[in-house]
Amino acid sequence: MSCDFVYWFIHILVQPLSLSLSLSLSGQLVVASLLSRGIQSRLLLRDPSKAVSLFGQQNDHTFQVWKGDTRNPNDIDQAMFEGVTHVICCTGTTAFPSRRWDGDNTPEKVDWEGIRNLVNMMPRSVKRLILVSSVGVTKYNELPWSIMNLFGVLKYKKMGEDFVCNSGIPYTIIRPGRLTDGPYTSYDLNTLLKATAGERRAVILDQGDNLVGEVSRLVVAEACIQAMDIEFTEGQIYEINSVKGEGPGCDPVKWRDLFKAAQANKPSCTSSLF
Repeated sequence: MSCDFVYWFIHILVQPLSLSLSLSLSGQLVVASLLSRGIQSRLLLRDPSKAVSLFGQQNDHTFQVWKGDTRNPNDIDQAMFEGVTHVICCTGTTAFPSRRWDGDNTPEKVDWEGIRNLVNMMPRSVKRLILVSSVGVTKYNELPWSIMNLFGVLKYKKMGEDFVCNSGIPYTIIRPGRLTDGPYTSYDLNTLLKATAGERRAVILDQGDNLVGEVSRLVVAEACIQAMDIEFTEGQIYEINSVKGEGPGCDPVKWRDLFKAAQANKPSCTSSLF
């Protein structure tokens, strides 16, 4: 199995069809990895033309792009979930006001309302939702996390997490540290597939929101793909960092061991904001 990735506003459907949401950097890498593995996937994008410029022309049977926007429940076509077994959500925006906030692309709209709308539209036939969140979401009133949360990004991500946890849909939540590598948005698919995590390939997985550090987007993308096939990651929340050293690559046995070692003997979903 080759080791490749993609980042963006991704929803991935699997038939096993995977639905990928978002073309964030991590999302692009998720998509590239699914394509390299030959996994049937659907990508939900606000602007589908971006998928062609990034991934090129793909076989419609293997890769489909749907237009939609999770910020607006009326802009999510339930038909896109037909045959979908897994959903990977990598949506997000910047923590502080920037041009990426233009068009109502704020943390409240993306990380809270967008996640709520997506979950409300998902059929209960979906086997797993993989949500990419962030470390520090349980500590947004404490330093140094309160600085990052000045405009509510961690609070809204935690609200999104809680909604997923209470939805009844099987889930796995991945909380990355500060993201490194990229951007890849101006490159073609072949360039994405050649991307590497440099020396930061060793993976640290933990639970309890205690990790502080950085993580390669490539590592986050691979963690999302691997978690889909590991049954005991269901209903769990993991924090992830990467450091210098050899990592698991795309080896499913090594990833399984990493997730197992990180698993804490406690509930993953703690305090709710509702």
